[in-house]
This record gives sequence, structure tokens and C-alpha cells, in this order.
Amino acid sequence: MDKIKIKKGLDIRLAGAPSKQLERFEPTSCALKPTDFIGVLPKLHVEEGDEVKAGSVLFHDKNNENIVFTSPVSGKVKAIVRGEKRAILEVIVENDGKYDSIDFSDIDNPIDRMLRSGVWPMLRQRPYATIANPDVRPKHIFVSTFDTAPLAPDNDYIIENHIDAFNAGVNVLSKLTDGNVYINVRRDVPWRVSTNAQNVVVTEFSGPHPAGNVGTQINAISPINKGETVWYCYPHDVITIGNLFLTGKYDSSRIIATTGAAMHNPHYYKTKIGADITPILDIEENARVISGNVLTGTNITGDNYLCFHDSQVTVIPEGNEYKLFGWLRPITKRFTDTNTNGDTRPYIMTGEFECVFPFDIYPMQLIKACLIKDIDQMEELGIYEVDAEDFALCEVIDPSKTPIQQIIREGLEFIRKETN
Repeated sequence: MDKIKIKKGLDIRLAGAPSKQLERFEPTSCALKPTDFIGVLPKLHVEEGDEVKAGSVLFHDKNNENIVFTSPVSGKVKAIVRGEKRAILEVIVENDGKYDSIDFSDIDNPIDRMLRSGVWPMLRQRPYATIANPDVRPKHIFVSTFDTAPLAPDNDYIIENHIDAFNAGVNVLSKLTDGNVYINVRRDVPWRVSTNAQNVVVTEFSGPHPAGNVGTQINAISPINKGETVWYCYPHDVITIGNLFLTGKYDSSRIIATTGAAMHNPHYYKTKIGADITPILDIEENARVISGNVLTGTNITGDNYLCFHDSQVTVIPEGNEYKLFGWLRPITKRFTDTNTNGDTRPYIMTGEFECVFPFDIYPMQLIKACLIKDIDQMEELGIYEVDAEDFALCEVIDPSKTPIQQIIREGLEFIRKETN
């Protein structure tokens, strides 16, 4: 087993870690949000009031009609929520509790089965972090089995509850690439996968966050060059893929962790993808609900539908209670809170980004290249290797309070649209 130690990074320790208590939660409704998928232009297949089964197509991507998005539960289409210019924001399905499912077991080709069932969007690719292109054979496939983000769920605990499905999912992934399937594990964690595939490679990682980020792992094992594509996914995705091939049906079950200082009794729930988690939010007043972690998650306060890729909900104090002369107070041994504590600031070069950024890349220079949209510089500085989440720690320690993740994401989108 290969061993890699990540030396640069920063572990952020917050109150509200989940206890190893697992409870079943049946949501009254679930939502699929086209905004969860980068670059997707949705085309609806349903109208409000339509009856659907688990696995029924709700919408497809106009850019690739083979990539469909299917209902996680059976029931009735409750609402189609639109935003500006009638953009589709959510397709909400009322759960009838029966979980009637379409059977996909007669589809032998693994790519076709994953596409038809709606499981395919769980596979993403780099560069760009878009849904994997089914017409491309990736250089490698990466699965990070551990998460080092603040209050992250214990993926080993999740895998233990679904070990057969996880093993089956790894076997499927091994058929989708001519390269290797890298299963990346935390140091000293027992190897649990049983597979006959010859191209499955286990790599052991240690070190601070972002050691658990798939981007960090790709950079350490096989950096992406221009023209190359790699795919990646996470343990809950592998489990869903495995169940599809064990049962022939789309099982949208997902174990999620409720976390955070403003969450009473944080623990694990077994629920459904896109669940309305309002009933399990036993939280304090004036709290912020985040689908995902505090570094990269999405604020869903007032909406409360879990985002497609997430297996964590974080609830923290909103932080809108301002302290008198707070901007004058010295900051020692603490990070700033959900306030920005000020307004627009100049961009200060401190050399601190390099202390927490483990890539062999100049982060400040790449950020500036994205700001001026210089494609040649972005390529030379390694834009194809990164995603916005890889810069989350830079954003945390940035004294200028710059929205770095947004800048990187916009840079990636600019180069994706200009070069494709």
C-alpha cells in the first residue's frame, strides 16, 4: 500500500461533532436542484401533479440528453420552482412512502444502466468538476474514503453499514477506466474492499485538511495535464452505484450527519437524496443551515432541501450580532466568524496561502490570473488541477476577505466555455 503524507494544511476544530447514533428519517418530500450540477441546462420531463416512481426521469441536460436526473422517491411532483428568467431551481417530489421503483436490471452495460437510472451524475470529472462525460474513458478514477473538513461525517462508519454495496460499486468503477481506480484511505484504517479487479489501488494518506479532498489526492498521485480527464466520487456515491447493480433499482438512501454548535443532539440519519430535512433541524434560533461543511457548503436556510452531493448538514450561529468596536479587537488563536467584519479591502500579499495550500502551484498568482481571465496564465499555473474547494483554506486565512472560491469557480467556468 502506497503511503503519502500531506504536510501543508490546517485542521479547523469546531463544536458540534455527530455522535455515533443512527436514526431513520423518512422525508415528506425531496428535491432535485439543477443548480447542484455545474454546466447543466435542464429540460423538464414532468409537470406539477405528475405521478413518478423512484428512477423516473424529472429532467435531462440539454447539453447531453443521455444524462438524466431521476426522482429519488415515488410520489407526486409537488412543485417546480423557478427563478429569474424562469430558470428551474428545484423539482420537488412529494414522497408517498411506498418507494415504488423502476427496475433497471435488464440493462447489462454498466454505463447505460447508470445513465438510465439517474445515478451517472454522481460521477464528476476534473478539470471543471462537471458531470463525467460518458463518451470519454478517464485517465483514472479517484475515491476519497475519508473527509478532513470541519465536523465531517465518519465515512468509515458509513461504509461499515453498506460494505457489500461499496464493494460492488468499486467493481463497477473498475470497468469504466483503462487506468486505475484509486481508493484513498486514512492512515491506519483497515482496508475493507474485497474485489477481483486488477486495477484497484489503495493509497494511504495522512496529514491535515485538505488531505481528504480528492483534488489534493489527485495532485499527489497523478496530476492532471492539459487534455487529460480524471473522474471522482465519494463513498455514498459508490454505495448507490453498488446497490443499483445488486438490486437493479435506484436506491437513493443516504446516511447524513447533522453537525454544528447550533444543532441540538447532532448525530447520523438514514434518509434520501435531496430530503427536506426541516423535521430533524432541532436547532437554536438565529442559526444558519448549511448543506455540506462550513468551508464549501451551501446555505439552505429557509429551504432545507439537502443538496445532491452532500452527506452533511452543518448548523451554526448566524453571527449577525455585532460587537462594539469589534474591528479594533486583537484576533488571537481564533478565526473570524460568519461576519466579514468590514467592507471591501485591498488584496494583501502575505505569503500565508502557501502554508495551507498543498498543491505544487502558486495560489496567489493563479487567483490573479483568474481575476483578469488570462487563459494562458491560468493554464501555466495549473488551473486544470484545481476546483474551488481546494482554495477554501486560503479563503479562511485571507486578511482581505476575498471570495477566493468564487473567483476560482468563475475562472474555471470561463476557461471551460472558451475552450469547449
